[in-house]
Amino acid sequence: MSSISFARRDFIKLGLAAGAAAAVAAALPRFSLAAAAPKKLDEVISLSPAQMAQESRLVTGSLKYLEETVKSIKDAQVRQTVQEIMANPAPTLMEPLMNQADRKKAYEELTAKGLVKDVSFDRFLPATKNPAQSPEPFVAGPGSGYQSHHSYPGGLITHTAANLAISLAIYDTYNQVYGFDLDRDTVIASQALHDLHKPWVFQWGADGESRTELPLAGTGEHHPLSVAESFKRGLPAHMVVAQACAHNHPGSADDEKGPVNWISAASVLLGVDPAEKGLLAKDGKTLPQPRRMENFVCHLGDHDWVLTMPAAKWIIPVMARIAQKEYGLSEADLKGKPFKQLRNYVFSQATVMTLYHELTVGGEEALTKTVTSMVLPA
Repeated sequence: MSSISFARRDFIKLGLAAGAAAAVAAALPRFSLAAAAPKKLDEVISLSPAQMAQESRLVTGSLKYLEETVKSIKDAQVRQTVQEIMANPAPTLMEPLMNQADRKKAYEELTAKGLVKDVSFDRFLPATKNPAQSPEPFVAGPGSGYQSHHSYPGGLITHTAANLAISLAIYDTYNQVYGFDLDRDTVIASQALHDLHKPWVFQWGADGESRTELPLAGTGEHHPLSVAESFKRGLPAHMVVAQACAHNHPGSADDEKGPVNWISAASVLLGVDPAEKGLLAKDGKTLPQPRRMENFVCHLGDHDWVLTMPAAKWIIPVMARIAQKEYGLSEADLKGKPFKQLRNYVFSQATVMTLYHELTVGGEEALTKTVTSMVLPA
């Protein structure tokens, strides 16, 4: 028998932690088709991305969950910063880069360091009309590229909500199993903001498709740009480091190169020394040491895409068949606004995950019934 024993107060503490985890789960939205009456295809085609997201009970419920969870951040300044970014994920990091000469200087430095490859200067960084205003509201942003995970208006919200719930479940598990608390503020802030610049990077086009993302520092540009924005807005260095680890962990030298490169790229854009600012170790080759556990929790929490990415790739062709059969869309329509708006609306109301589950359980016939219950067939 183990020599470790628990006092009654420790047992109660564990029980309370488990109860807190259950309370978080209870606060999450549940899928429902009751949010909106069925629409005609013409109505769907005319909707803006923001309108689609705001009509979705799941998206608005997920947003409420995010907002309520962010309110639980204890540090008042951090809480305010996260709330301000979510209210307006503007690319303020672009303020000094609106000048072409300064932007060219950053481009050349990133290229010299091998952090920009195969991207011409005229395509460097997403279009920015006003660095004080996000081109899309946080609620309307997609979760990834148009053929990838959560590629619909509000996809950023459902993706982030799922990731945050996963991260907090890990936080609670560490408390229950190992008996210590991580920095909950860091867990929340890093995950809530890990994709903050997707509304900028994946701007919606007039045809209903989002912008194609370009690489930066070996990953999608949204990631180092989001890291830069968080630091620009004043998030503490250790929280920014945790956020940078969303795409990879620092558990090995090879893996750690990722977050080091993303922080390095962000620092070039901001014109700061990452080691001096506490974002990297003094030699600039690793993250600050000892490496914080919250870095790993942010990375582990950002794994919603492992299933949602292939689910999107599998469900989109099925949606195309339904569009032809039930709505009479032509091959040209499938490549244009009619199909893009149809899939954007259906995905925003039901999510790819719920629809894919419907397909796996009930087959294409069941999926068709769900789709036509939201958009009336021709």
